[in-house]
Order: sequence, then C-alpha cells, then structure tokens
Amino acid sequence: MLTFAGLPVALAGALLMATPGLAKKKVAVGPVIAMSDAFRANVTAVQAALQSRDVTTANARIAALAPMSDFENYVAAGLRFELAAQRRDVQAQRIALTDLFKTSALPKKDAPRLRYVAGYLSYAVGNYDDAVAQLDYARTLGYDGIDATFLRADIALRRNKPKDARPFVQQALARQRASGQPMPLAWSDRAISMAYQAGDWTEVGQLYRERLTQAGGREDWRSAITNYLSAAGIDSQLQLDLYRLQAANGAMASERDYQAYAQLAEKSGYFAEAKSIIEAGRKAGKLTATQPATTSLLKAVTPKATREIAALPAQAKKAAAASSGKDAQAVADSYFSLGQFPQAVEQYRLALAKGGVDAGRVNARLGVALARSGDLPGAQAALGQASGNWASVAGFWSVWVDQQSRKAA
Repeated sequence: MLTFAGLPVALAGALLMATPGLAKKKVAVGPVIAMSDAFRANVTAVQAALQSRDVTTANARIAALAPMSDFENYVAAGLRFELAAQRRDVQAQRIALTDLFKTSALPKKDAPRLRYVAGYLSYAVGNYDDAVAQLDYARTLGYDGIDATFLRADIALRRNKPKDARPFVQQALARQRASGQPMPLAWSDRAISMAYQAGDWTEVGQLYRERLTQAGGREDWRSAITNYLSAAGIDSQLQLDLYRLQAANGAMASERDYQAYAQLAEKSGYFAEAKSIIEAGRKAGKLTATQPATTSLLKAVTPKATREIAALPAQAKKAAAASSGKDAQAVADSYFSLGQFPQAVEQYRLALAKGGVDAGRVNARLGVALARSGDLPGAQAALGQASGNWASVAGFWSVWVDQQSRKAA
C-alpha cells in the first residue's frame, strides 16, 4: 500500500512554522493568508496530537475547528487528511482531498500530484470511474508519472480487461528502462504474469532475463526456467539447455526437475548425462533407488553410456575428415553432455569453420562451453552470435555468465 500521509499538512505546517503570529498578516510571496488566533491555536494542538499519534485527541480538536476563510478550510482539510491517513481510513482520506480541492489556497504546484493521489485513493475504494477521471485530470495538469501508468493497468485488471492493461504495463516498463533505473521486482512480476497469460513467450523470456539481472538466486532461476519451459512448442534441445542451466545454478529442487532432465537427455541420446543426472538426484535426496521410473531409466542408460563414451574418439576422427560441420557438431554435443567443455569448444569451432550447420545453435552451445571452460569474455561473444530460437536460451545463459563475471571480479 502506498502512503501519502502528511502531504497537505506539510504544506500548511510549513506556513505556520515559518511565520509566527500569522493571523491577518501578509507574506512576502503569494496570496494574503488570514487565520484567527483561536483557529491557529487549535491547529497547533491538532498538529501536536497528530505528531504523537494521539488520534482521539486529534479527532476531537479537528471537530472543534470552525474555519471561516478559504485558507482555514484548506488547513482543516489537510488535517482531516492526515488524521485519516493515521487511521488508515482510505475513504476519509479521499473525502478530505475533495474538500482540499474545493479551496483556492491549494498551491498550483501541488495540485497535479494530489490529483494522482486522489485517483489512487478512489482506486483503493473501488471507484474506478473516478480514479480514471482523477488520473486524466492529473495528466492535464502535468503529472504523468510511471506510477500513474501502472495504476491505469491495475484499474484495467480490476475491471477484468487484461488486454487493456498490458499496453500500460509495457509503456511503464519502457519508460523505466529509458530512465536507467532498476526495474522494481513487483513490476517485473506483474508484467511476466500478463505476458505469460497472453502466450507472448518472447516477452516472457526477456522479462525473466531482465529480472534475473537483479534477483538471481536459486529460487529465482528455478521459477524463471520452469515457467519458460512451459512455452508451447519449445524444441527439445532448447529445453535440454535450460535444464542444464538450472543445474548449473544449483536450482534443481524436486523429483520432477531431475526426472524430466534425465528423461530428456536420454531421448536426445546423451546416455551418460542422463545417468549422471539420476545419480545427482539420488545424492541430493530428490530421487530414491526404489523409484520405478528412474530406476528403470538408470538400468537402460548405464550400458549405453559406456558405449557412448567409447565411440567418441572414432567419431571425432570422422568429423575431422568430413566435408561439412555436421559430424563435428554431433561430437561437440556429446562432449558437451559429458561436461568435457574444452573438447566441445574445439569441435564446435570446427563445425562453424566447415559450415553446413545451424550457426545459431552451435554458437549458443559454444558460448556455454566457453563459459564452463572459464573463458567468460569469449562466452559472451559467442552467445551474442546465437540467432533464431536459440537467441532466447543464449540470453538466459548470458545472464548467468554475467553473474559469474561479477563473482570473479
């Protein structure tokens, strides 16, 4: 909940404290400000009660005020607003602001912001028509802050109009990025939720990567990857590299994580990797030796893993003699799955040099292999060359490489 406590009181209080004996005197700048001595004394007592958070006394003192001038009405409304804020009475705050707007003593420079506050308060009590009207008025007066843009999005959501809300969220995020200020995580989460519901996986990925640059803990990575993996039609090899990234972050947290990763590796022909993942899951206590699915899978991949490793030297020799880079890419992928990253780097570079391969995919995995080999600058350069569907996954790995670079600095 945003708090606007003290806004009008600060204005009135500054006038009272700056010029003792203000009653019926002119100030150097601005309109004539007139208050009776009795009114001024009551205001001082109200302010003292509010400062000590004695709402009972403050309420009684405010009820005793008898404003006789426009300025006294302005001060009285400000005090009612402050009292309502201390009581967390949003409806009373909104009513006090209406009384404040009726006076001509409200400084013009404060009106735009206070109109936005009025819009927020109307939103808080469910009066969305007035909230929009106040926001429109605030904008005509010159107030068009990012908070107002987000409030318009919230109003659209409350009205069950997510399609109307999303452009406001996107506009607010764009303005925040342009300002160079970090993105509030609550804003990112709201935008991610809306992009997810809209099935805009490109934006989901972008927003998650942006969020991970600020909050990159294990749970943050797991949430980002798990949700992104639910994208419709995502290629199995892309999925596999996301599981690998989840493991690299220590973010494997459940039986499902290990089991899905192992099954995907096995289907891709990386039997040794599948075996390694099952064993890691058991060591972490997420998989048990009595689990039928993973026990059966481990039994099936163990002999295949041995043959897979034994066949690599001959496959590498064949790749070196081949006219295209397809064999080198396959060998590189195998080395990659085994965690033998320097060898994978060599083969990926050979694949790119020979050609005839998906350069976006090869560059993405070359970048990861370079990072896992310790060449972080080289990794970023290669990841930046990833294209097509691989650009998004490479972007996630790029965030991880940035984090490793900061740790090494």
